[in-house]
Amino acid sequence: MLDRLTSMQIFVEAASLGSLSAAGRALKLSPAMASKYLDALENRLGVKLLHRSTRQLRLTDAGEDYLGSCRRILQQVAEADAEITALSSEAIGLLRMNIPLSFGAHYIAPLLPEFSQRYPLVEIELGLSDQQQDILAGGWDLAVRIGQLSDSNLKSRGLGNCPMRLCAAPAYLQRYGTPQHSSELARHNCLSYTLSAMQRSGNWAFGRQGEHKVNVKGNLQANSGDALLAAAIGGQGIIYQPDFIVRQALASGQLQEIRLELPNIDLGGLHILFHPSRSQPAKVRAMIDFLVAKLAT
Repeated sequence: MLDRLTSMQIFVEAASLGSLSAAGRALKLSPAMASKYLDALENRLGVKLLHRSTRQLRLTDAGEDYLGSCRRILQQVAEADAEITALSSEAIGLLRMNIPLSFGAHYIAPLLPEFSQRYPLVEIELGLSDQQQDILAGGWDLAVRIGQLSDSNLKSRGLGNCPMRLCAAPAYLQRYGTPQHSSELARHNCLSYTLSAMQRSGNWAFGRQGEHKVNVKGNLQANSGDALLAAAIGGQGIIYQPDFIVRQALASGQLQEIRLELPNIDLGGLHILFHPSRSQPAKVRAMIDFLVAKLAT
């Protein structure tokens, strides 16, 4: 019989990510194996938890009810593991971290050699993804998230602000002009990030709370901030990205910041999220304190 906890993890991840394949990848399982786990869970329960089609997954009424129970159970298992691990005062063992792709590559990965020198008995698994994964269901010890935090039972520590920057290459601005007003963006080639709600459907959000929607269009959309950065440096158009993605390009002069009459949206900062257990394992405490010391502003 397939492991019941893994079946629950697959179900929670699939509900969170909207895809069985994505749930399988998050748990290092093939799409076929992820489907087997979900089938086994539904057969054991005698109900359908998800409406599945080639385009989308949708929770059934039973699935809606069961999802909350699964999350509570997985949280309790994670807390039980953490409490036992925390009995050791030494930072040791596998530490699984879920980090946004660009932030992890540019700001977390370069710090890891120093962390490993301090804590040589800790093995790190760095999961880089811009898709919002369920931390408890995915078995992650901690995660970094950008923006306003949704209500959850997870604990958090702040890493500082994360301002947005509107910018383009000097060559692009010299050729097409520098917009001074938000309405002028409609005449420019605006390169959008597809995983952000504030850049979907041909609108970019400005104002501290994103209350001003500005119509834009462009010949490139991507699910990678680094891809948009490279295109902007090459002179393809204007990008609207977090400071951590464009900071070096702005400092080197490869990009030039554009200031409009509207303020850029306030994303809500950078946060470390971790399990709510009262006794965090030493490896988790060590990494949280290390990142706060290195990155918090």
